[in-house]
Amino acid sequence: MRTRSVLFVLCDGVALLDVAGPMDVFTGANAWAAHRSAGPAPYAVTTASCGGAPVRTSCGMTAVPDADLDAVGAPHTLFVPGLEAGPQGEFVRPDVVAWLRRQATQSDRIVSVCTGAFQLAGAGLLSGHRVTTHWSAAQKLAREYPQVEVDPDPIFIRDGKVSTSGGVTSGIDLALALIEEDLGREASLVVARHLVVFLRRPGDQRQFSTQLRAQVAHRSSLRDVQQWIADHPDADLSVTALAQRASLSPRQFNRAFTAETGMPPGRYVEQARLETARRLLEDDRDSIDQVAQSSGFTPEALRRAFHRNLGLSPTKYRDRF
Repeated sequence: MRTRSVLFVLCDGVALLDVAGPMDVFTGANAWAAHRSAGPAPYAVTTASCGGAPVRTSCGMTAVPDADLDAVGAPHTLFVPGLEAGPQGEFVRPDVVAWLRRQATQSDRIVSVCTGAFQLAGAGLLSGHRVTTHWSAAQKLAREYPQVEVDPDPIFIRDGKVSTSGGVTSGIDLALALIEEDLGREASLVVARHLVVFLRRPGDQRQFSTQLRAQVAHRSSLRDVQQWIADHPDADLSVTALAQRASLSPRQFNRAFTAETGMPPGRYVEQARLETARRLLEDDRDSIDQVAQSSGFTPEALRRAFHRNLGLSPTKYRDRF
């Protein structure tokens, strides 16, 4: 077992969990290897900042790095954590970007967590790549770096040597995926259990649920309908039935729901039902027909929804995840 160097780049405003979460994954893998007497530690984890100076994290804690960035060189795996926005709303630090331009291309893997994608993009490392970042910053990343293909939905994306992840805890999911690639599924599973996290969050899982992706309706009657849809995916969720629950005419309900949630009711219902079906396929062993019934689809409608939204059948989805 060879040792891979892993470097976390620190600077003022860095999100502490973006650093500590993935670091715990790699140190957990080292503990797994030591327990198995599997030779040298699989990872040599280091933190570094410009000049080796202590940094003030976004939560107010001070972090003392191990080294000066200029003294460490390019690691095997380079992690760039997210930052809080600067005075002008920026997510880049010029000194870090300059170092990334000089050193990052020599790394085997280049990884960002959350808004760390802006630092990589600023260094020209994401051009031509499909990437993600925290959903709240995705439009800004796409606008400022049009040469980058930004997808705000997945919790992480791996595109060649570049890997990017969404909000905060998704850095843990991505680190677990790297552990599995390097050391196998057993190591990743042991580390995930130790950290009490879910191992099976695939990279293309959405960053948040249908209820969180849509806006929360202003009026309470429509919020109640949103909750009813989530709690009763197998109920009659036609516009007529939902309008009756909201004490509106179907026409009024359709217009008000779309305006207040940013999504037509039919689309909202399909996404909520699809989310239920995905969860059932991942966690249960019910037949496809049973999953369809529990999530409010007919078997054929379930297959069409999966192909239209995910590009694969329910059966293939279950086999994969």
